[in-house]
Amino acid sequence: MSRIFISGSSTGLGLMAGHLLVEQGHQVVLHARNDTRANDAKRDLPTAEAIVIGDLETIAGVKSVAAQVNALGRFDAVIHNAAVGHQENHRVTKDGLPHVFAINTLSPYVLTALIGRPKRLVYLSSGMHYRADANLDDILWHNRPWNGSTAYSESKLHDLMLAFAAARLWPDMQSNAVEPGSVPTKMGGPDAPDDINQAHLTQVWLAVSDSAAQNTNGYFYHLQPREPNPQARDVVLQQRLLDICAEISGVRLS
Repeated sequence: MSRIFISGSSTGLGLMAGHLLVEQGHQVVLHARNDTRANDAKRDLPTAEAIVIGDLETIAGVKSVAAQVNALGRFDAVIHNAAVGHQENHRVTKDGLPHVFAINTLSPYVLTALIGRPKRLVYLSSGMHYRADANLDDILWHNRPWNGSTAYSESKLHDLMLAFAAARLWPDMQSNAVEPGSVPTKMGGPDAPDDINQAHLTQVWLAVSDSAAQNTNGYFYHLQPREPNPQARDVVLQQRLLDICAEISGVRLS
């Protein structure tokens, strides 16, 4: 039996992964943005060990979530599932950050840095990362006209970079990324073409399966490895991203 924390798991793929993990006999801690979503998740998965509450849009909210998770003890795996999608309008958070960057890029960085190190890390990326450039010189969209699809694609490339950086920095731990496919969730929309019944399986497999125990520094789609955008494996770019996130958040990953 493993113990797993899943960010952004009050609905969608995160909650689906939670259900499957509980069915397999594991302990699961969910995360919800607010009390209303936490209550909904508790009704949907009453056997979850706990639900932590916090808004990952703000640095303070992410730090609060990390503190709540740490207060619950050690975890065998963390699945970084929380994200907003590719049709977002430009909106600036209380911290002065584009909210897509704050939730999709910065929050998994801060959670990775602050949550007690598990045995396995799993980051949800997207096939849209292939069309992206890391754009670290304008990661906060100060000099470009906003494009929600591009912002999302960049953030999913950043998640891959973070997964591979963690694998490089912590070789005693497995760190991988997943492409769940474009599926008909609230984020993906009703016309998304991929199989919803496959979309949560790979992250669960990477988090707990004995057959996945040797995988690290990998990118997977439907249980099979794929080669990512080459920028994701660029160590110089990875370090620049870590440094940028550390400067913005005041939290250093080491």
